[in-house]
Amino acid sequence: MQGAGGKGAAPGPSKMSRQMRGTDDEIREKYLERAIRELNQVSREIQECQHCPRGKLMPVLGSGHPQADVFMLKQAPMTAEIEEGVAFYGRAGNALMKSFKRLGIDPLVVYGTLCVKCPIAEPDLAPQECVARLAEELAIVQPKIVVVMGEPALRILNGLQVPLSRPIEQREGEIQAFTPTVDALYVPDIDASLDEEGAKQRFWRAFRMLGTWYEDLPPY
Repeated sequence: MQGAGGKGAAPGPSKMSRQMRGTDDEIREKYLERAIRELNQVSREIQECQHCPRGKLMPVLGSGHPQADVFMLKQAPMTAEIEEGVAFYGRAGNALMKSFKRLGIDPLVVYGTLCVKCPIAEPDLAPQECVARLAEELAIVQPKIVVVMGEPALRILNGLQVPLSRPIEQREGEIQAFTPTVDALYVPDIDASLDEEGAKQRFWRAFRMLGTWYEDLPPY
């Protein structure tokens, strides 16, 4: 059947389809606004937290898209991250940006954070009240995959007992089911992988599986 616009003209979108798209966009916008608001609240609570003996140093906060598909996680901050107060700032962040480019992953779909956000001498001794805030971040961002970097971060993530989650095993470069809606990828600690060529190659072998996972991600 020919459209009203003449022979061979493709029918334009219906009024109903435009309304549905508009409604979907409005819903997504409201979800995004809520995620931003909730992450800001978590950040304020972290900044006001008195559990850790961090002195005059500020906590290192997560950064990235509030509704990211990819949730990057490592245990504790390095010097550059402490100075800027931002997770994955510095060498680790630069290395990841290069890796994202090689894998064709849009950095705008990524959120990065730390298990231990306060710069304390012994991250393993961080109070459980502080570490538990990671569960709040996961609940707000609702990623499609968590990239867990290093055994300490893996141990902490498994210890959170996220609802409907199953323990992630220390199997490098293998996509695992974390919850019914969230996958997980375990890779070596990126901070320990930057200074030695063998360690870099080991990290890359595991991390590049994220590119395969991203390619298979269904379009919105």
